[in-house]
Parts: sequence; structure tokens; C-alpha cells
Amino acid sequence: MKKQILIFLLISLSVLGYTQEKWTLEQCVSYAMENNIQIKTQELNLQINENQVLSSKLSILPGLNAGASESFTLGRSVDPYSNEFTNDNFSSSNFQISSSLTLFNGLQQYNSIKKAEIDEKAGKLMLEQTRNNISLAIASAYLNILYAMDLVDVAKQQKSITDLQLKNTTALVNSGSLPEQNKYEIEAQLANEELNIVNYENQLEIAILNLTQILELENSDMFAIVRPDIDNIDTESSLLSIDQIYFEALQKMPEIEYAQLNYLSSEKNLAIAKGSFYPRLTMSASYGTGYSSARKAIDQITPASPYLSGFATDNTGTILDVYQYSFDYTYINKPFGDQLTENASTAIAFNLNIPIFNGLQARTNVNNSKIYLEQNKLQVDQARKDLYKNIQQAHADAKLALKQYFATNKTLQAMDLSFNYTQKRYDQGLLNSTDYNVAKNNLSKIQTDLIRAKYDYIFKLKILDFYRGVSIKL
Repeated sequence: MKKQILIFLLISLSVLGYTQEKWTLEQCVSYAMENNIQIKTQELNLQINENQVLSSKLSILPGLNAGASESFTLGRSVDPYSNEFTNDNFSSSNFQISSSLTLFNGLQQYNSIKKAEIDEKAGKLMLEQTRNNISLAIASAYLNILYAMDLVDVAKQQKSITDLQLKNTTALVNSGSLPEQNKYEIEAQLANEELNIVNYENQLEIAILNLTQILELENSDMFAIVRPDIDNIDTESSLLSIDQIYFEALQKMPEIEYAQLNYLSSEKNLAIAKGSFYPRLTMSASYGTGYSSARKAIDQITPASPYLSGFATDNTGTILDVYQYSFDYTYINKPFGDQLTENASTAIAFNLNIPIFNGLQARTNVNNSKIYLEQNKLQVDQARKDLYKNIQQAHADAKLALKQYFATNKTLQAMDLSFNYTQKRYDQGLLNSTDYNVAKNNLSKIQTDLIRAKYDYIFKLKILDFYRGVSIKL
């Protein structure tokens, strides 16, 4: 029992510690850089590009291969190492090692290395672009949470006003100063504002869920963010000009350099395709040896008894007998090691391959590579134009959002004065509850509009900072 209580306390403390931890925007971005699946996927793609660079560089080294084979021959055949016919069944082994080196192939290997290096740089920029997009998405989600929090606060403030209004109205109804219908109208208003709180709290939960999903967090129940003080927002004077932002974006945004690297990669791809028109010169060397069980070696020589094989005469004319000796031989299979030495052979060869006709495949590849090159050139121009258009739009959106914020804030100030006057008239019994609720709802709407305008402008500013390469923070 004590053990169970201890475990429960430890779990409770750990949960409590987690609930007390609140995430800043910077912490959210930092955590996403390490855990977001899109970023991890792009990092793996970058590793593939790095391996491709290494592979292309190693391809210029000589190739080295080794092999072995074993065969069994039945019946009359030729021994592959003695070139003699044999009627015995035998087995033979063959061992070889070979190497080849490309001396010239139209600089295709060199251009392949350069293309792989360019693609690796492009992969790094793609990773940077993915990180930027995730950072911007986190900033948007973070601001949506703050926006939802403010909506909940406004809704609760409205409810507290209505609670006080209901209390005062109930007292007046009980005293007979007001008809009971006024109380029912206030209660209906209170129920509607309670519903607004529920809706805004649901919106807050969805905003939190969205951010935790970007962060790849499994549980959003205990997640909370730091609520920074952003009541004092920048004014229009802080906005740089479109050309100033564009100039900074050209130096820092990865999209432009990524498009330029794709163009350079296409240039190398065209050079590789043109290399197929040139002759290909390769050098190869090989060393081989083998063993055959059909090869025999003399083991012992045994002389037999002499026999008369003919006659001869000497200088005096005397006839002499001529004897000849015969020998008996015993054979054994020639030793494995000896055969490997005796059967060894070495060869060096040069091979020149001159392309004459290949179904116009080389020319087609060159023409397609030229088209891809032109397409990527257009992509560079398009990337610059898109960047400028996006900055133009973001700049216009920021200016419009700021104007909306100022206009809404001015409207709210006027609405506050009007509602204060309405409140006094209502407290003095000079205004009915219906008109009072209409005024209060109008004030609530303007407050909500101001909150929306504020966060909309803040987010538009963060987009401009994003294009300038400024780290996103509140």
C-alpha cells in the first residue's frame, strides 16, 4: 500500500511539474527543429545527397572484383589447363581478380561529382526552407492561442458584467421597480454569454491542439504557453519599404539560391549528357589461375628387366645385341599449390569505345537537358518575381492590418464612452434591458474585432520579419 501511494505521489509530482512548465515561442521553435517529422525527413534527404557526393567521388577510383568457379566434367573432354584429352571424370577450379579504370569518358564523372555537390547544397537550402516554414507555422499557431485566450478573457468579462446586471435587476424586480420580464431577458443574455465562453474555450483547445501537433507532442492536455505582453505593438513607422525588405530577402531567403542551384545542376546535367558523344577509354587488368584434378604428376619411376630390342655392329663388324630398359610409372594428382603457380596468368587491356549510332538516344538526352536548363532558368526568374510579389502582398497586408487596428481601436474608445453613458442611464432606470444588451453586445463585438486586428497585424509583421531573415520571436 505504501509503495502504491509513493508511486502515485511521484506521478502526481511529475504531472504537476509538467503543468507548471510553459512554453515560449522560442522554445516551441527550438523543440520543433529537433522533433518535427517534416524536418527529420528533409534531414534524411540531405544525408542521401551527402552519400551521393561520396559515391560520385569514389566512382573515379579503379574497380576491383574477385571471383571463383568450380566445374565438374564427365566423359571424354579436354583438360582446360593441359589442353590434353582425357577420358576420366574430373573437376576444375578457376580463380580470378580483375580491375578496371575509366581513363576518359567525356568528363562525365567530373561533371557528375560537381552536380552531386550542387544538389547537396540545394538539399541544405531545402532543409532551411522547411525549417523556416515550420517556424512560421508555429508563430501562426502560437498567436492563434493568444488570440483565443484574449477572446476567452473578453467573454468572461462580459459575463461578469452580466452577472452584476442580473443581480441588480433581480433586486429591482423583487422590489417591484421593474417587471419580471427584464430579469428573464438578462438571464437569456447571460446564457448566451456562457455559450460564448464555451465556444471560445473550444477554439482555444483547438488552437493548442494545432500547435502541439506541429511540435509532434502526443498529449496537449497539459500544454501551456507563456503569455507575453504584446499590448504595445509597433506603429507604421517601423515598416521598412518593399525594396528594402526585398533586398534583404534576396540575401537570406533560401528559395532564390535553391532555384539558382537547380539551374547550375541542370548545367552539369547537360554537360553529362554531352559527354556521351565522346569516345570512352578504359583500362583493365586481370590475374587468374586454376586447378584441375585431371592434371597428373609422376610420383615414382621403377625400371623393369632389360629386353632385346635389336642388333648393332661395331667397327670390326661384330654383331652386338642391343638391350633396352622399360620403366613403370606411378601418377598422382598434381598438388593444388603447384597448379595455382603454374596456371597463373596476367593480362592488361585497353578498350576504346567510339559512339557512332545509338538510336539518337544521346542527342535526345542532350536536347531534353537543354529544355530542363531553360525551365530552371525560368524558375530562377519566377522565384525572384514570386518573392517580390509575396513581399508586396505581405507589406500591403501589414499596412492594412495596422489601419484596421487603429480604426477599430478608435471605434472602441468611442464605444467605451457610449457604453459608459448607456450604463449610467440603465442604472438610473432610464434605459430598458434590451437596449442595454444591444449596447453591451456591440461593445463586445468591437473588443473582439480589436483583438483580431491586433493579432492579425502582429502576424503580418512576423511574415515581413520572416522574409528579412529575422528570427521569429515575441
